[in-house]
Amino acid sequence: MKVRVDEDKCCGFAACLSVAPKVFDIDSDQIAVLLIDGEIPEDLRGCTRDAAEACPTDAIVIEE
Repeated sequence: MKVRVDEDKCCGFAACLSVAPKVFDIDSDQIAVLLIDGEIPEDLRGCTRDAAEACPTDAIVIEE
């Protein structure tokens, strides 16, 4: 599973950070950034999916 953030859609709401703090952070421009390059580890996939669902602008894109 890979994930990316559509920076054009991200509004900096930080729902992803509250749901998956080991996967996401917010940068100085208030845009979500990934803390993991490449494949999301198995133990973080559930919270990553939850973060994508929690995003109010659908800025988190999951690629299986």
